[in-house]
Amino acid sequence: MAIDGNKWQSKVRSDFPILSTKVYNKPLVYFDNAATTQKPKQVIRAITDYYEKENCNIHRGVHFLSVKATEAYEDARCAIRDFIHAKHAHEIIFTRGTTEAVNLVADSFGKKFIAEGDEVITSVMEHHSNFVPWQQMCLERKATLRFIPLLEDCSLDIPAFRELITEKTRLVAITHISNVLGTINPVKEIIALAHLSNIPVLIDGAQGVAHMTVDVQDLDPDFYCFSGHKMYAPMGIGVLYGKEKWLEEMPPYQMGGEMIKDVFFTHTTFNELPFKFEAGTPNVEGVLGLHAAIRYIHETGMDQIEVYEKELLDYATQRLLGIEGLKIYGTSPHKASLISFLLHNVHPYDAGMIIDKMGVAVRTGHHCAMPLMEYLKIPGTIRASFAFYNTKEEIDRLVEAVEKAKEMLS
Repeated sequence: MAIDGNKWQSKVRSDFPILSTKVYNKPLVYFDNAATTQKPKQVIRAITDYYEKENCNIHRGVHFLSVKATEAYEDARCAIRDFIHAKHAHEIIFTRGTTEAVNLVADSFGKKFIAEGDEVITSVMEHHSNFVPWQQMCLERKATLRFIPLLEDCSLDIPAFRELITEKTRLVAITHISNVLGTINPVKEIIALAHLSNIPVLIDGAQGVAHMTVDVQDLDPDFYCFSGHKMYAPMGIGVLYGKEKWLEEMPPYQMGGEMIKDVFFTHTTFNELPFKFEAGTPNVEGVLGLHAAIRYIHETGMDQIEVYEKELLDYATQRLLGIEGLKIYGTSPHKASLISFLLHNVHPYDAGMIIDKMGVAVRTGHHCAMPLMEYLKIPGTIRASFAFYNTKEEIDRLVEAVEKAKEMLS
């Protein structure tokens, strides 16, 4: 069902104060949502309310403010459990973001389960955050990192993935949606194939949770990681979902307060889940902001978000392909709402500078995916990534800006 763009615009755009900003005396067009999304006033208000009414460190405090803040914090954990359809709240571990969540698993799982000669499988399309931790862990453990190649449309080569699985494979780590190509990977199929050989799977969901419904009991990953700031929540807060059986067996990632049960001069015992993996002072404002963002997504409707963002993707693809010499990277039929492209013989940075002067914010460069750029034999791309508060009129301005860049630089 198509969405009435004008009605949608009036409903949601007023919730995002920054969208009324002007840059270079032009209304801001913000197409850098894959890097970070803007924040609705409901999220901003939740953070302000915490500091004005509830500010306190949580857990172990018995006074009124500490109890109130603790209840709000743990209510948020339950809301996140429900948001991704996890089984238990204690399977929700708060981190600083996707990067820390992946590093946590690479470090803790690696120490426990990866030995010399073992193998880990990832892909050539991964963000550095789901690439470098495994690379470095494999170097330290003297294990081997193997890579799933791409098909011509920049989707994963699943038959090649099947061939990569051996008796030495100990873990598979794959992105749900490529932050460069927009490709939505068949993670349910990948997980099922890995589980046939009892191999656990980690999914980098940084680009997934803002664009589609995620049900971890249906997909069945062993680990699912995501960041708040890519789904309208504050920076500095993220989530690691992990199946209870793995989290119980893995050693703690960091040591300090909160993650302990008892400390003696000779030894320490560790806290129960989820606190075993949450050392140090918690980011309470970030957790409450994430909770507010989840409420906002629910109120807006994820089904409607998916439909509308698909309309934006289709419209932008059609408009951009009308520009002679423009090539889109990532043409899988299963895509999220972002487009990476290049203009013939034009460096993406140079084009991005001109597009910016037209009031349109896009991202240029390798997008923290240098191995992918090497694989594609390109220096980088221009990336326009769309959220549900964007409009087709803004896409028209992007096209105008790209045409201007082409005229000036070709």
